[in-house]
Amino acid sequence: MEPIYAAILGYLAGSIPFGLLLTKAAGLGDVRSIGSGNIGATNVLRTGNKGLAAGTLLLDLLKGFAPVFAAGIIWAGDSGDVAKAFAAGGAVIGHCYPVWLKFKGGKGVATNAGVAFGLAWPIGLAYALIWLSMLAIFRISSLAGMSAVVAAAAAAPLFGYPQFFPVLGAIAGLIIYLHRENIARLAKGEEPKVGSKK
Repeated sequence: MEPIYAAILGYLAGSIPFGLLLTKAAGLGDVRSIGSGNIGATNVLRTGNKGLAAGTLLLDLLKGFAPVFAAGIIWAGDSGDVAKAFAAGGAVIGHCYPVWLKFKGGKGVATNAGVAFGLAWPIGLAYALIWLSMLAIFRISSLAGMSAVVAAAAAAPLFGYPQFFPVLGAIAGLIIYLHRENIARLAKGEEPKVGSKK
């Protein structure tokens, strides 16, 4: 039952819609009504409040990291890595499909960054380096995010954590699927850059 409990733990943590909660608390209304309609940090940035966007990013990272890290402690030993993997999957699914928002959430990039660090710091470091590098070069959030999730999956076996490749590969597939509209805009050269209000 440990994997099931770990997945539930991850889902409940991941499903907390910090972007929506922070923007409402700040009196900025429902972040889903602007920009892409997403609850993540990139769309929160379109409110013009960089502090709230940074807060959303950090909290979304934390809600990915915390359940994975906790699962590794609670279910230590031989089942620890399995529990961490299920918590990781649960956290990203919770962010993307939160029950509280009728299963309409974000795209999981920041939450998966936290997950990567929770699974193993070298994986998280690879994630962060690719994400930040691509963002700095192209200033396109979706491209940076998709590159990072693929990098994390590739880094797992390369850095000696092959047991985490299946869950990171599945997460990468999900996140790329959720970015299908972004991919279409990228192909047309119409994907907005970070800071754009559209």
